Amino acid sequence: MSAMKNEIMENLQKIREALKADGGDIELVEVDQDTGIVKVRLTGACAGCPFSQMTLKNFVEAHLKKNVKRVERVESV
Repeated sequence: MSAMKNEIMENLQKIREALKADGGDIELVEVDQDTGIVKVRLTGACAGCPFSQMTLKNFVEAHLKKNVKRVERVESV
């Protein structure tokens, strides 16, 4: 496993705690190291939540971009 993927997984674990408090969760689907695009799947309460895109961009993407240098974008699949 790459160092970038390890960093992302460690940071997602921190994010996961906040999501679980609201009945949701997050799964790492794919990391493209060349483009910096991270694909995740929001599950649980987050999967059908009308605010899931806002959570993805303002919380998940912002956190990963701040803490993992090569992350450019986070997408939901």
